[in-house]
Amino acid sequence: MAQQTQQTKYQAKFRLKKGDEVVVLTGADKGKKGKIDKVDFKRNAVFIAGLNIQKKHTRPGANGEAGGIVDKVASIHVSNVSLADPKSGKATKIGSKFDGDKKVRFAKKSGLTLA
Repeated sequence: MAQQTQQTKYQAKFRLKKGDEVVVLTGADKGKKGKIDKVDFKRNAVFIAGLNIQKKHTRPGANGEAGGIVDKVASIHVSNVSLADPKSGKATKIGSKFDGDKKVRFAKKSGLTLA
């Protein structure tokens, strides 16, 4: 039997956010870049536009909807993606620092702050 992770009432800490440019580190789309469309906190996964496309077979609906094969974006675990450095475009880690009284994120490779 597979071991399940224990659910907590607290949301997992994510350094990646919606709209971030990321690089896929493993899998079929390794090395490809894309923007995060959606973050799934319960499954620790992100959805990246145009990457990890899977085919879904749908049945015709009762109200006249056509059936067929539909392309759909599947999730990628956050451990398999990394932020793309704004300067070089390569994978980088994310740090945080205080800029005045505001906490900002920055790319550790180039030191540039992120929006």
